[in-house]
Amino acid sequence: MHAIEINNLTKTYGNARGITDVSFTIEEGEIFGFIGPNGAGKSTTIRTLLSLIFPTSGSAKIFGKDCIQFAPEIKKEIGYLPSEVFYYDNMKVIDLLKYSASFYKKDCTKRIKELAEIMDLDVTKKIDDLSLGNKKKVGIVQGLLHDPKLIILDEPTSGLDPLMQQKFFELLEQQNKRGATILFSSHILSEVQRLCDRVAIIKEGRIVTVEKISTLKENNFKRFKIDTAEALDPNFFRMTGVNNIDVQGQITSFLFKGNINQVMQKIAQIEIDNLWIEEPDLEEIFMHYYEKEA
Repeated sequence: MHAIEINNLTKTYGNARGITDVSFTIEEGEIFGFIGPNGAGKSTTIRTLLSLIFPTSGSAKIFGKDCIQFAPEIKKEIGYLPSEVFYYDNMKVIDLLKYSASFYKKDCTKRIKELAEIMDLDVTKKIDDLSLGNKKKVGIVQGLLHDPKLIILDEPTSGLDPLMQQKFFELLEQQNKRGATILFSSHILSEVQRLCDRVAIIKEGRIVTVEKISTLKENNFKRFKIDTAEALDPNFFRMTGVNNIDVQGQITSFLFKGNINQVMQKIAQIEIDNLWIEEPDLEEIFMHYYEKEA
């Protein structure tokens, strides 16, 4: 059974764009990435999936059940972290978490304590005394306290420092090993590559492609910037897979697609002072897929 099945999901806001004919499936136990620039339609898709807003057309199912018809039943199995979290400011963190746990008719006390320790969250503080990052931690604990079968995360790392991000990723991997399915929405490609098995790319409300992460890595460019002891001849890196060569004094930069060992063997032939290898931005990936379609 699919954990999530979305078929031709469309949401329009009058003349404003929402999402159009969005379709993809997520298998049970999968960590699935959903990426695109801000405003691409990720949050609209997720909110429609959760029946927080209703679609103009199309359908969505979670664990084989229609998301609108069985919404209350389905939500018991879901942990959701929105891109922005808002709470009652005067409540203490622990009171909020206990209130949230009361909807699931199970004792979540032990799990709340475990999650708070992992995320280094002081549950005795009032919500309005928390920083943005600590409010995001509250949202993470709130979303996971009932050990949901499906975890839906919309830009979950915003506000978290790098150490907390690492702990959060480890926590998600633990949840997945326990059997949880995860939908991870982000505009940061490296986060999705770190966690996910497959990924759907959305731009301007439409799905561009659904790919395995391994395929995405193989088929896309990496950006190289090399600081050499002496200025290089621009033709030195003219080889299969190298594009956009630019030499500015002792700095040479280019885009490369292919087996990275080949270009590293070429770099080993010269004396370098520094080397940078960066992930392409999402626009470069989108352009790659648009060129393939064309």
